[in-house]
Amino acid sequence: MVMVVLNQASTNFSPRLLPGLISNKRHQIILGFYIGTLLFNIIVLMSLGAYGPSKNAVGFSVMISAILGAFCVGLFVYFIHSISQAIQIQNIIDKIFYKSDKLLDAEKRRQEESADIPSPENSTEDWKIIQSGKSGYYRSFDVSLLGDSFKQQEKIIEIIPYADQHVWKNDPIMKVREELSTDEIEALQLSLYILSNPHEDDSSISGMIKLTEVVVKALSPGINDPGTAINAISKIGQLLSKALTLKPKTLEKRSDLEMLIVHQNIPARELMRIIVQPIREYAKMDCAVAYELMSTLIYVWNTKNICTDYITAISDEIKALQSDLKANIGNHKDLKRILELVE
Repeated sequence: MVMVVLNQASTNFSPRLLPGLISNKRHQIILGFYIGTLLFNIIVLMSLGAYGPSKNAVGFSVMISAILGAFCVGLFVYFIHSISQAIQIQNIIDKIFYKSDKLLDAEKRRQEESADIPSPENSTEDWKIIQSGKSGYYRSFDVSLLGDSFKQQEKIIEIIPYADQHVWKNDPIMKVREELSTDEIEALQLSLYILSNPHEDDSSISGMIKLTEVVVKALSPGINDPGTAINAISKIGQLLSKALTLKPKTLEKRSDLEMLIVHQNIPARELMRIIVQPIREYAKMDCAVAYELMSTLIYVWNTKNICTDYITAISDEIKALQSDLKANIGNHKDLKRILELVE
C-alpha cells in the first residue's frame, strides 16, 4: 500500500516529493511498530511449537501479542488517515510553501542582524581566488572546520556561488583578501560543503523548484490539471516576492571569529530562469494559467522594498511572457484580457 501511494505521488506530481513523504517520522514509527509486533508474534509461535501449549510457558506472551495486535489495528486506522492526507496535492503544496517561507524569513533576519557591518569593497585588487576541488552543488561553508589560528585572522572571505548552485571542478568558488599559504587554501577547500546532488532540505530555492515541477507536471498532457498549476503559481509568487526583497549579499561575522564571511544570494535573473521560465513554456497556450502567471509576475514587480537591480529582470520576464502569448494564443479576446494586466 505504501509503495502504491509513493508511485502515485511520483507519477502525478513530481519524483522530488518522495523524500518528504518517506521521511515522515509518524509513518516510520507506525511501520516500525508493525514490523516489531510481527517479529514478536513469530517468536511466540516458535515458542509454542517448541514447548507446547503450556500456559505457564507462553501465557503471558500470548496476552502481550493480543494487546499489540489490538494496538496495531488502531495504528492502521490512523496510518490510512495520515497517508491519505499526506498525498493530497493541496497539503503537499502548503507544506512546501510554509517551509520555504520560514527559510526566507530566517535569511531576512540574518541580513537585518548584519546591517551594521560595513560591506567590503568590490575591487578585485589584493583578492586571492580559490578554485573548487570538485564538481557538484555548493551547499554551505563550515567555519568550524578551520583551525583556531586561522579563525582569529582578520580576513574577508567571499563565497562566489549561491546556495544550491552547481559548480564545476576548478571553477572560482571563493575569494579571500590577502595572500594565503598552501595549507590555508586546502583548509578553506575542505570547509566547503559540495554535494553530488542538489540538497532537498533547508533551502528556499529547492522549495520553489519543487513547486515549479508540480506546475509543469500538472500542465503536462498526461495530467492536465490547471487548477493545481494555478494554486502552485500563487504560492510561487508569494515566495518570489519575499526572496527578491533580500539583498544580493549576506554578511556573516560571528562573535568567535575575526574574519568576515560574505555569502551570495541567488540573482533575480537566475530565479526567473529556473523558476518562471519552465512555467512560461508550458503555460503560454493555456489562457487561465497564463493569466495567473502574468498576475503573479506583476504582483512580484509591485512588491515594496524590492531591490532596484531586480526590477529589470522581472520586467524582461513579463515582456517575454507577452511575446509568447501573442505568438501562441489565437483568441484576441483572451489575449487582450491577459495583456490588460500589464497596462
